[in-house]
Amino acid sequence: MSNSTSGAVDKRAAAWSPDGMEAATTAAPPHRPSTTPSRFRRLRDLIEGPELGFLMEAHSGLSAKLVEEAGFAGIWGSGLSMSAALGLRDNNEASWTQVLEQAEYMADASSLPILLDGDTGYGNFNNVRRLVRKLTERGIAGVCIEDKLFPKTNSFIGEAQPLADMEEFCGRIRAGKDAQPDDDFVLVARVEALISGHSMEEALRRAEAYHAAGADAILMHSKKRHAGEILAFMERWGGRCPVVIVPTMYYSTPTEVFRNAGVSTIIWANHLVRASITAMRETASRIHREQSLAGVEAEVVSVKDIFALTDNDELEAAGERYLPAASVPARPVGPAVRPVRGIVLAASHGAELGAYTADKPKCMVDLRGRPLLSHLLGVLGRAGVRDVAVVRGYCKQAIEPARLGVGELVMLDNDDHATTGEVASLLCAVERLHGESVIVYGDVLFRRYILDALLAVEADIVIAVDALRQRAPGGGSRHEPNPRDLVAADKAFSASYLDDQPARLVSMGERARETPSGEWIGLLRLSARGAEWVREEMASMQAEGIAATADLPALLSRLNERHPVAVHYITGHWLDVDTITDLADARNFS
Repeated sequence: MSNSTSGAVDKRAAAWSPDGMEAATTAAPPHRPSTTPSRFRRLRDLIEGPELGFLMEAHSGLSAKLVEEAGFAGIWGSGLSMSAALGLRDNNEASWTQVLEQAEYMADASSLPILLDGDTGYGNFNNVRRLVRKLTERGIAGVCIEDKLFPKTNSFIGEAQPLADMEEFCGRIRAGKDAQPDDDFVLVARVEALISGHSMEEALRRAEAYHAAGADAILMHSKKRHAGEILAFMERWGGRCPVVIVPTMYYSTPTEVFRNAGVSTIIWANHLVRASITAMRETASRIHREQSLAGVEAEVVSVKDIFALTDNDELEAAGERYLPAASVPARPVGPAVRPVRGIVLAASHGAELGAYTADKPKCMVDLRGRPLLSHLLGVLGRAGVRDVAVVRGYCKQAIEPARLGVGELVMLDNDDHATTGEVASLLCAVERLHGESVIVYGDVLFRRYILDALLAVEADIVIAVDALRQRAPGGGSRHEPNPRDLVAADKAFSASYLDDQPARLVSMGERARETPSGEWIGLLRLSARGAEWVREEMASMQAEGIAATADLPALLSRLNERHPVAVHYITGHWLDVDTITDLADARNFS
């Protein structure tokens, strides 16, 4: 088992070994297992890595989804927050199995690694090793245990709380490390000496003992209103192993101070549950006072958002895949359902995927037993886009309706795909570009609600733009937007439901690099008039001799000079497949 007693420098080097994050970018033949790092490895990389990491509190499956949506790389499973959500005190009134159940919901709801607040370990060494085994069975990537007595009392209540015997606590740590079935499982030892009024020497003595016992990191806790104790500890600790902090009390200290001091990871420990209490209290009070929903309806998320967060689309897709055809509810038909055509541009090779695209285009790479294109066509069909044409190119013979599991499907070919661009592929389908239409790249996946919302926008040309992806590479995502897909709009994304009108495209590509509003995801919708405008613009580009090599962002930029192009913002829940890492993510997405 992993027993991390080496220095921080050596551990950080190990975090980037070939079986870690970098392995995800190495080409592999299709039959090899996914190279995406496990949750255990990702938490270890976050804590041991050279950059300051952040863990955001969550206490339920829904809050875990929101942490991931916000762009964080990991979750702090807060004992205080979970207890509060159950209406209980943070004094081990919630049993460890109840905490385990909440953690399991969080792990199911999010792909992020979770560091669980394990209080004291819920007893002695035997309780700790059983806890560690049960956590790893449920995919919880790490646990933090504190050197206090069971049952615990929240650190911010009272003074001079008694501490566990240091040697006894070291036994808990050794038991936990010996019990872990995955070497990358992380055990963090939380030192309560400063909280309990002991000296810095005692805090250092305990931290060194816990490190020697095998703790992967030390959480040094303080309840001072300033960070003086933490900074003093960091100066004397000397980087012997990663240090985690929880700046709940000394929140006014700039984060850069901790970065410069060599702190490994910051935990934002309880702010989601606190924010939810504020919002629920205000909403309940207002509804009680006004005896009406009219005043609050515009200030809370829609029920559709709940459906999106809980991924109702996946259930519908699974039903179509697994239930007998007669059991799947039919999509309603009638005047409210308008005919929409689809054009999928799937001519690209995807050479970056190496052996995966040696004999097929990247739209046909396998995602859990079905081609990527099959998943995309399924989303289009469920949203009502049924009359679909696919523009093929590289290895076109590999794209066949029988392999895609769909009925009627029109195949069009861009035989000059190797020397032409996306506009040339779209020109192959120009005769079908009449009436309301959806155009999409063949290597993207997205949740159905995104397309449903795009179809509801009242505009002749509307593009789907991810407002979060503008923050990469520094915003927690490993995805860096392609400059050509950057979008600048006349107004930024707003989470307010009072401001639901679409923005308007200002510029795209390099011209949007300085002030990007987001990234175009490769999906657009046209009204009948919008389709006519696109045909006219492509004819102009042909006359100028530039259509053959132009891409869709260039076409959209030209259209925007003559006609309004609406921007519909989204926040995640999509991906494009460009690399081996993307392919691994797509398999999880699908």
